Amino acid sequence: MDLSVDYLVDLSEAWLPIVLQYGAQVALALITFLIGWWLINAFIGKVGKLLTLRQVDPSLHGFIESLGGIVLKVLLLISVASMIGVETTSFIAVIGAAGLAIGLALQGSLANFAGGVLILIFRPIRVGEWIEAQGVAGTVNSIQIFHTVLKTADNKTIVVPNGSLSNGHITNYSREPRRRADINVGIDYSADIKLARKILLELAEDERVLRDPEPVVFVTGLGDSSVNLSLRVWVATGDYWPVTFSFTEQLKERFDAAGIGIPFPQRVVHLVQS
Repeated sequence: MDLSVDYLVDLSEAWLPIVLQYGAQVALALITFLIGWWLINAFIGKVGKLLTLRQVDPSLHGFIESLGGIVLKVLLLISVASMIGVETTSFIAVIGAAGLAIGLALQGSLANFAGGVLILIFRPIRVGEWIEAQGVAGTVNSIQIFHTVLKTADNKTIVVPNGSLSNGHITNYSREPRRRADINVGIDYSADIKLARKILLELAEDERVLRDPEPVVFVTGLGDSSVNLSLRVWVATGDYWPVTFSFTEQLKERFDAAGIGIPFPQRVVHLVQS
């Protein structure tokens, strides 16, 4: 029994200074880490609110918040590591070597990061705009560090890598304040073209149609079974689809009322009797 007590006393005398010294450092480092993490999150939240108050482009919000959070948290980890006795220079050297290895392994991700920076600098797209790129189309929901998120018309989420997005063709349907809507229709060869043109121009008297440039109607071609006409009107970008859908429906009703037929593909077969 005395041997056990003496052993515990010797053990405590040997380890107690070490525990007190490093235990205090570890506890202080842990407290610093928790408080620093909370402060960083609070700071990033304040930055987001400040960007909103300053009316900064929403496409920058997620990018700045994500990048700022990552940088500050890496600096916090380095500071905490130095508090528990890890040599900062060695730590930074290890991070640099690891960063180089990771960079070589993740060249595609770095390309996506660079693409995100280019998108935010040159701003070919912005949050809320309807675009078509890389074979997909949708409204820009957010621009992140490595990818851009699109929402389709039927509420599907599409994630497009920023590298391919910045290096490919982008069709932006929302950037210009107005667009031209083309309403195409085919009429019977026996129909009155002048009457059809008159009906089409009456449709263009809608208040949503801009007067400059003025609406026009062209004969665009002579098809196999129809004379093809096109009504071309300029509207505000936000009215493009409502006008297109409305005019298509009204066109059918007015042509029916005027007796103008809209032909469908057909084939004439001659039977020869021997």
